Amino acid sequence: MDIKAVQTSYARWAPVYDKTFGAVTNVGRQHAVDYINGHPGKVLEVGVGTGLSLEHYRPEIQVTGIDFSEDMLQKARDKVQSLSLYNVSELRQMDARALDFPDNHFDTIAAMHVLSVVPEPERVMAEIARVCKPGGRVVITNHFQRKQGLLASLERVFAPLANTIGWHSDFEIETVLKEDALVVEEQRSLPPLGMMTFLALRKSEAA
Repeated sequence: MDIKAVQTSYARWAPVYDKTFGAVTNVGRQHAVDYINGHPGKVLEVGVGTGLSLEHYRPEIQVTGIDFSEDMLQKARDKVQSLSLYNVSELRQMDARALDFPDNHFDTIAAMHVLSVVPEPERVMAEIARVCKPGGRVVITNHFQRKQGLLASLERVFAPLANTIGWHSDFEIETVLKEDALVVEEQRSLPPLGMMTFLALRKSEAA
């Protein structure tokens, strides 16, 4: 996925995102926030987009959001202002491949439906692991490639269109499980039709 293609794609999708992709991915987003709400602390949301999740965090949870798309971020800023979300401490334009935060800084990091739309997701995961505190959590919801069946065939058909539609339909789960410091604590399929997957990872205390 080319970074310019991502920027162009999300500038195009920003005005209608909440009622299109945002609606389709709502179940995964709600599962992720419900999980995070059970583990208070400082949260970084990578790929905060239009801020669909922000109003659902508990008020005592301090949230920082980043996104590469200024068009998406403006939508998120508007939500924060209109809903008086005082626990959202910062929304910043940033490339997730080079997070501008210190090592071991956040208690929880969320990446909801973003890893299959960024260039070099392995670098993004390395950065996520770096800024997560030892013992902290990484919460991921995403669509991952199926190995067989009709949907797997459709994913292969759409794969060459990644730069046009704005996401990789053939994204493999192994891509986000390569960080030695992050261990899977929970993994489950989500509706509709198990198309999305919820992952909760824990950073080693020794990392």
